[in-house]
Amino acid sequence: MVYTVAVAGASGYVGGELLRLIAKHPQLELKTVTANTNAGETIGAMHPHLLSYADLVLQKTTPDVLDGHDIVFLALPHTTSAEVASWLSEDTLVLDCGADFRLENADDWQKYYQTEHSGTWAYGMPELVLASGDKQRAKLAGVKRIAVPGCNVTAITLALTPLIRDHIIEPEDIVSILSVGTSGAGKSPKVNLLASEVGGAAYAYGVGGVHRHTPEIEQNLRNASGKAITVSFTPVLVPMSRGILAVNTARVAPGVTAEEVHASLAGAYEGESFVRVLEAGSFPSTASTLGVNTCLIGASLDDHSGRVVIVSAIDNLVKGTAGAAIQSLNIALGLDEQTGLEIDGVAP
Repeated sequence: MVYTVAVAGASGYVGGELLRLIAKHPQLELKTVTANTNAGETIGAMHPHLLSYADLVLQKTTPDVLDGHDIVFLALPHTTSAEVASWLSEDTLVLDCGADFRLENADDWQKYYQTEHSGTWAYGMPELVLASGDKQRAKLAGVKRIAVPGCNVTAITLALTPLIRDHIIEPEDIVSILSVGTSGAGKSPKVNLLASEVGGAAYAYGVGGVHRHTPEIEQNLRNASGKAITVSFTPVLVPMSRGILAVNTARVAPGVTAEEVHASLAGAYEGESFVRVLEAGSFPSTASTLGVNTCLIGASLDDHSGRVVIVSAIDNLVKGTAGAAIQSLNIALGLDEQTGLEIDGVAP
């Protein structure tokens, strides 16, 4: 079966990456692309590398334009997806790449986004381990509404949730510092983003617990452990166009060995197509994840400080967003999870 597809917000980084992946998917047929200020432009003008859709014209995002598709991807700014989603039929599979439906707690939403909470959709991180022993994958089959996770959230969650579930690490004093490619901050021009991209500088942002991904990270760790978790999370823009390298540290439980740390991670992701735990002593590079829906994880036990260090790497535009959307779509439709998604990256 071939499914007709629309992408709202197709002119941005995430929209462009969705188009690249849709072009490779044998059961998706792109019919419609929309934008706001870029309406009237062609895909070729916005994304010159997407030759498959170069002549397709971006239309205004309206109910009539999005109506009648089997699948609609929302690659829109945070707090704007809820309105667009309300236009769409309950029979349409809708995947929101923004934050509008990720959070379970309305107070968390209002604290970080200062608008009314719109509800919670099925969470599109199939490999997320849960306190019950299941994975999030089981909650995606057959659903019609999927909230795609945040990119920083994905890098941290996949690195930490097995260890928190297995009581390998303590629930307090978890710290994550992320080196993030400039596409992770969106396509709107920002002075500090441009300084990082053009001037070769690194720039910390969302400092002091104010980054909007914080409650989503804590929600995932809470769902994996059954306990309240607090995380100190700081992203740092670095002069690369795409990728996230997350350095996560936490205090280990008494008596935990390096072998137990590795066994927890390896056991959690055994058989997973898109998460790989490296051999002991090996650590990932963002270059190894470029263009693919893969998370690479390496871990080490720091005996000196009594902390574990877990390093994870993803492509923020693929495993961090668009790839996760396609993977979750495949599960929702009952397709093979790898359909349309490559597992081999580009040689550095």
